[in-house]
Amino acid sequence: MSSKDQIVPGLICGEDICKIREAVCVHVEKVYDNCREKDCIEDAVVDFTENVQDLINNAVKVKTKDAEVVAVSADLEPVPFKRGYYTVNVRYLIKVMVEFCYRDMNGNLVSSSPKVGYVSFDKTVILFGSEGRVKIFKSVDSSSTAPLYGDSGSDACGGSLVEQDNLPNVKVEVAEPLVLNTRIKRIHHRHPRTNDEDENAESMVIPQKRVVVTLGLFSIIKLVRLVQLLVPAFNFCYPNKECIASTNEDPCEIFDSIEFPLDQFFPPQKFEFPEEEPLEEEDKNRKR
Repeated sequence: MSSKDQIVPGLICGEDICKIREAVCVHVEKVYDNCREKDCIEDAVVDFTENVQDLINNAVKVKTKDAEVVAVSADLEPVPFKRGYYTVNVRYLIKVMVEFCYRDMNGNLVSSSPKVGYVSFDKTVILFGSEGRVKIFKSVDSSSTAPLYGDSGSDACGGSLVEQDNLPNVKVEVAEPLVLNTRIKRIHHRHPRTNDEDENAESMVIPQKRVVVTLGLFSIIKLVRLVQLLVPAFNFCYPNKECIASTNEDPCEIFDSIEFPLDQFFPPQKFEFPEEEPLEEEDKNRKR
């Protein structure tokens, strides 16, 4: 096939359809169900990695400099009496950088260095993930230390096979949180009884100042399964451009070849952004 007739990744036209060469069976992750979430995490208590209680007690103002999702964990539980559906429990771990403003001994306002803290947020949704009652045995590299389940997956003359369950996999896509508010709030902690106190006495409730943040979180939660799909194929996907190698050219010449980033100095205006479809209209289109 000549380079002129070769189909490259990107948009195709009607004439390209007749150039399909074969139907190919591929092993891919198919999304069985997904949902989008817009969560407002209100007054979440920040757990700091160091003791900042004195800063909290003396702070005049507090603000969050940055927030970042650093870890996401999830587990599945089948929904009783509803085949194919699963309860998806998702936990987000969010790292925040908090700065305190307080008065020094001379009465001047000074800022502390950013202090690292963490916020956890739990979310539970119900999604369809289908069901299957087969065991999957996958070959792995002989040097892999993955655990084996039983001896049936191991062959003295061949590679080892690792058994996997047939549950759907959870995938979470999340944007970095928006910091909506940061403040200091009195949180009531229950102080446990000491050994000298009466056994029937209740534990003491002591208010303590803590930093709380309100965050906005956008995420998409998916349930996917590895399946075989039959798809049309044009050809193998050959690279259609050469790699640009690093050279010892004059760095100023390389810099001259870069276009001036006008968009960075003149951000797009409101009318230059694509209009979003109103939610009501979007819901109507879905029902159709």
